[in-house]
Amino acid sequence: MLKGQPPYQHFDLIFGTSTGAIIAALLSLGYKVKDIHDLYRKHVPTVMKHKSANGRTKALDKLVVEVFGDKDFTDVKTGIGIVATYWDLQKPMIFKTSVAQAHGREATFLPGFGCKVGEAVRASCSAYPYFQRLVLKTGQGTTVELFDGGYCANNPTLYAIADPVMAYKKDYGDLRVLSVGVGMYPEPKHWVTPEYMVGWIAKALIGFTGLQLLQKTLDVNTNSMEQLRAVLFKEIQAVRINDIFKQPEMATDLLEADLKKLDMLYLRGWESFAAHEPALKKLLIEQQERVE
Repeated sequence: MLKGQPPYQHFDLIFGTSTGAIIAALLSLGYKVKDIHDLYRKHVPTVMKHKSANGRTKALDKLVVEVFGDKDFTDVKTGIGIVATYWDLQKPMIFKTSVAQAHGREATFLPGFGCKVGEAVRASCSAYPYFQRLVLKTGQGTTVELFDGGYCANNPTLYAIADPVMAYKKDYGDLRVLSVGVGMYPEPKHWVTPEYMVGWIAKALIGFTGLQLLQKTLDVNTNSMEQLRAVLFKEIQAVRINDIFKQPEMATDLLEADLKKLDMLYLRGWESFAAHEPALKKLLIEQQERVE
């Protein structure tokens, strides 16, 4: 990438699920990576510190309004796909930008189903039962109940590949894919040390075993999707970043609210980037040369 340019200028499509939906939406609106990190550092503790699903949900609702306001899918600067899960139909509901992504449903297509960007992000982030599900009305007047997109595609790479191939009619060889996960970490052992006892009690109240099961479900989903991509689409040049961290001090889960721990994870992310930097440069520079 060229320094100083916002990332959206280098991608035709940006897909995201759950926390990835936040990042995808912000990137597509023109945010730089540093600005996104600043938002995470400021707001993640304020959302995740709450001990109940109701408290976390209210905090997330407030944050979504503050960050995204009234922006809709006509405000984004590149193609986007935000993955949520349709509660009643048990299938994905993907908020998209362009009618070109409609896969044969052009007549009924509305950007983002007529919803706001923030509504789509909120739906994709609703890791039920640790956040409440979201009920919203689409532009067609239909009421839908949605929850976290991670239940159907925690790694949305296959959906992202489907749009250029099936909708835009591009050849597999023309695609370049950068797939970024959140990493894999040891399970926290909060009962081991006294300083973690408060956090352990809070998580026990919402079902510690359920939290472990949810995390495991999302990890299995992520790895399954990546394995399928690697097997089915060998001709697509891709870089996958989703490092495994085994050190005990890296133990964390999706309810992490400790800013010190989040800062440590961020620093390890820099190390992860450094390890993948040559492959990233090759992927992005070659793509830029192809375009020019």
